[in-house]
Amino acid sequence: MAVDRERIAAAVREILEAIGENPDRPGLKLTPQRVADAYGEFFAGVGQDAAAPLRHTISISRGPAPETTPSGAVMLRDIHFRSVCEHHLLAFRGRAHIAYLPGGRVVGLGALPKVVEILSARPQVQERLGEQIADTIDDALDAHGVLVVLDASHDCVTTRGERQQEATTVTVAARGSLAEPAARAELIALIGAPP
Repeated sequence: MAVDRERIAAAVREILEAIGENPDRPGLKLTPQRVADAYGEFFAGVGQDAAAPLRHTISISRGPAPETTPSGAVMLRDIHFRSVCEHHLLAFRGRAHIAYLPGGRVVGLGALPKVVEILSARPQVQERLGEQIADTIDDALDAHGVLVVLDASHDCVTTRGERQQEATTVTVAARGSLAEPAARAELIALIGAPP
């Protein structure tokens, strides 16, 4: 389903009027359409299948290089993401760190950021976003374990209320063998290790 930009523009015009502004003044005249276009981008993941990027997998036993079978986790760090908090419709942005223990198949590393991008392009809360990423990877790859760590700054914390500009929120979602804290300790340490 595509975002209805006309309805968004009309609603933004109403909001501008509701705060006492003139939506026809030069600085605001194009704002409703600009917001509608931005929302089209921000919420492009609504209705998309987040598992689609994971459908093309590679067999690690019969793949192009079976001698490179991973003996441990596959980790991709510092995946930049942005989303919109469903509570205030304010942005939150940060980094996702994803690790999984492959079963019989792996996926191209470029697929993992696509999963994050699709799921974060919806009205979200960080806690659910991490859980959805972990579930999507776990289900699609039949992994032995999945770990998703999100570290994000929320505009609802940094620009309103207490205005804690340096505060970030860290959430952890784990599946399979990585659900045990001891099993994921090494991976958590690797997230903060210098490249």
